[in-house]
Amino acid sequence: MNANDIRSTITSTIIESLEAGGLPAWRKPWAADPNGLGLATSLSTGKPYNGINQLLLQVLAMKRGYQSKWFGTFQQIKQAGASVQKGAKAVQVVLFRPVSRERTNEMGEQVEDKFLVMRTFNVFNVEQTTGLDQFRIGYSQPSHTIFERFESMDRLVAAVGIDVRHGGNRAFYSPGGDYIQMPHRHQFESSETYYQTLAHEMTHWSESRIGFDRAKEENAYALGELVAELGASFLLAELGLPASENIDNCTRYLDHWLKAMRGDTRFIFKAAATASKAVDLLLSHVRQPEQRPVPVSEEVGTC
Repeated sequence: MNANDIRSTITSTIIESLEAGGLPAWRKPWAADPNGLGLATSLSTGKPYNGINQLLLQVLAMKRGYQSKWFGTFQQIKQAGASVQKGAKAVQVVLFRPVSRERTNEMGEQVEDKFLVMRTFNVFNVEQTTGLDQFRIGYSQPSHTIFERFESMDRLVAAVGIDVRHGGNRAFYSPGGDYIQMPHRHQFESSETYYQTLAHEMTHWSESRIGFDRAKEENAYALGELVAELGASFLLAELGLPASENIDNCTRYLDHWLKAMRGDTRFIFKAAATASKAVDLLLSHVRQPEQRPVPVSEEVGTC
């Protein structure tokens, strides 16, 4: 399967999910259990998947009803002393591997070309396995309260040093003033909607800092808002905050997203990759070296 076929397959899956549900399917319900909390995570590295893989795994996890965030390849699961259940259906994700080759340029000189090649590999959720109960929902209990999880967002804003101003009836990021404007907290119907909106604007705040210039992109409006929505969902999931059930902000953009995805299979890849970069930038201000789960295998590399 070539790169275009892979992109087309993944884009079709996401379009189908959007059309069927009428809302972004990556809005994962909040789970208080550590094994269900946060982003889809690799068994081999203990780190969340990036870009399109993160989006695809969350979409399919919701579609199939998986609650655990942990995924691994057949070999990784086998090396952990566990097994994949008979008849289990894998999820196909992608990996970009660096490749180099020599060629002769116009001057007759030998030069090295470096580029990325897209490859696919299959992963399974731990709920499709036997012998990995420690990665399932219910194995351990959360160590933080809901209040502390909301506090984690406030700490992140303070650590990043974002200028967040409150007042008025609009929420937006001002590139000229480099600040985020938010209505007062009491104006929101819930804490969830406040933090969802703030996370959306924080993703916009990150755009120029990761080199993303939406003005130079096709479908600039749709792409920019999809990046912000994905970034908000990724960020809230990483911090363990509950996602809002209010989808008005998403359905407003739904037609734009579907039109762009149907016309360009690269659209969703760019949006997911950009959102991941934005979230990584924000979280780099608060991340500490974390204790990784016992590695199952490092053969897949960074996803």
